[in-house]
Amino acid sequence: MSKKRNAKNTTSSSLLKLGKDAGKRLIPIGIAALLLIFSVVLQILAPSYLSDFTNEIANNYLIQTIDMANLLRIGITLIIFYLLVALSGYLANYILTTVTQRYAQKLRDDIAEKINRVPLAYFDSHSHGDLLSTLTNDVDQIGQSLQQSVGMVVQSVFMLIGALIAMFVTSWQMALAAMASLPFMIIFVLIVLKLANPQFKRRQDAIAAVNSVVEEVYSGHLVIKCFNARKKTNDSFNKENNKLKNAMFSAQCFGGLFQPLMNFISYFAYAAVFLVGGLLMNADAGITFGTITAFTVYVSLFQSPLSQIAQAMNTLQMASASSHRVFSFLEEKELANEDDKKEHFPLINGKKAVKGEVNFNHVSFGYDEHRTIIHDFSASIKPGMKVAIVGPTGAGKTTLVNLLMRFYELNSGSITIDGVPISEMKREEVHDIFGMVLQDTWLFQGSVRENLVYNTENVSDEKIKEALKEGSLSHYVRTLPGGLDYQIEDTSSIAGGQKQLMTIVRASLKDAPLLILDEATSNVDTRTEEKIQEAMDRLMKGRTSFVIAHRLSTIRNSDLILVMRDGEIVEQGTHDALMAQNGFYSSLYNSQFALE
Repeated sequence: MSKKRNAKNTTSSSLLKLGKDAGKRLIPIGIAALLLIFSVVLQILAPSYLSDFTNEIANNYLIQTIDMANLLRIGITLIIFYLLVALSGYLANYILTTVTQRYAQKLRDDIAEKINRVPLAYFDSHSHGDLLSTLTNDVDQIGQSLQQSVGMVVQSVFMLIGALIAMFVTSWQMALAAMASLPFMIIFVLIVLKLANPQFKRRQDAIAAVNSVVEEVYSGHLVIKCFNARKKTNDSFNKENNKLKNAMFSAQCFGGLFQPLMNFISYFAYAAVFLVGGLLMNADAGITFGTITAFTVYVSLFQSPLSQIAQAMNTLQMASASSHRVFSFLEEKELANEDDKKEHFPLINGKKAVKGEVNFNHVSFGYDEHRTIIHDFSASIKPGMKVAIVGPTGAGKTTLVNLLMRFYELNSGSITIDGVPISEMKREEVHDIFGMVLQDTWLFQGSVRENLVYNTENVSDEKIKEALKEGSLSHYVRTLPGGLDYQIEDTSSIAGGQKQLMTIVRASLKDAPLLILDEATSNVDTRTEEKIQEAMDRLMKGRTSFVIAHRLSTIRNSDLILVMRDGEIVEQGTHDALMAQNGFYSSLYNSQFALE
């Protein structure tokens, strides 16, 4: 019972939020509504002319005194009416389509901005495919559903009211006969809506699940082929795809009940009208063939809006299911707003250049409250030092760097840069004073130049060529067609070592005072590693650098080595001092040396 109530509340709240957003666009929606009202008025007036047209023929065809001029006048009037109906309907739909598509565009913009404001912890617990499904499928579904249903609902409501008035004005007896079918329509609509809504929500969740599997398979297709896991992968996809098939089938079956039920009930309404109309004609109650003809049109105009409203409600169920997923993401907890800081960039805006002195003061951190990863961590790094962070997998090395970059907030303690706590700095400033080279290289589609100067302003070609030379990449770039203007369309065509060197050059061009190197040489061969190591040594010169490395032979010349185990620094010092202690670092180094 509680789940049903929650689903109902979810639907209501989602539709309410859509309604509030529609209220911000009242002017164009109001203009469209006026056009639709104009269209409805013309459609209501048209049957009275049709009645005159029918009576002219019915009353005079036997004596062959039909007034053809009058018929022509009525016919031209009807043509003009329906042309104006078509034109006003087109203009109204054009306006509403523009409004709904701009709203969909706004939702995509909001999601794109939200992605940069949610903490990284959100992406730790949600798949990329699910988020992509929200950005594409759900937003598209909202746009299409609103485009199809908003104009339909507005026009149908006005048409329903107008047709009802016209019916009672024409003949209240036949109007009551037609109204007899209304309670059955309402009951059927409520039942179908109640059955259909959960199915539409299940369908959108199933689409997200399928997208997650596709994204996962696409990103890992080489591993899948290598391990001959195609059957297992296909089985996993087929499982989610079958769930989607069943959800789609159920949603469409329930949604498809609207139109047949409406048509079925409409036939009884027509039969009742003809029966009552015939009895009234027989009783000489002033009812003519033209009256019944006009009333038949009114019944159609009355029944059609009910059917359209039911269809629109069916479509809105899809919008509701999708909007729930979109609004749930947009309401996710964001990173703290830092615009109210008294001094936005205390280091960059200061008179002195950033030195690069970093202090960890009793830092503790856990990804959740039940699991602490970093325990009371303290360290002091002087400007220009090369600091190596080593330890077994899961010791907390990458987590420490994430905390330094303020990707996550500390549970307790503080981290300071040149005496300024990073919690008092804007994240933009923290990120701006760091350069970073990661194990996973990232290049995007674009020219080599665009990849190298990524988000770094005022970089001349001379400076780029100098950085390429220092990064041992000049010869490679010269061999590319177009050199710096070579368009990278498929990053798989570029060797891993060249990608890594490009990321090093990118960090060099940023010219940040602090540097982070996270396993930057772990995925390359020995010869390429030497090139990368030489490029990194030049890059680290004069900068405070943090190097995470599994190959301990690459960090022997570090000024300080922090040895981590289970989230704590168990040893720290230079390579020679730590080897002399014959402790945990010594055992790590000797075991690796023995393996090599």
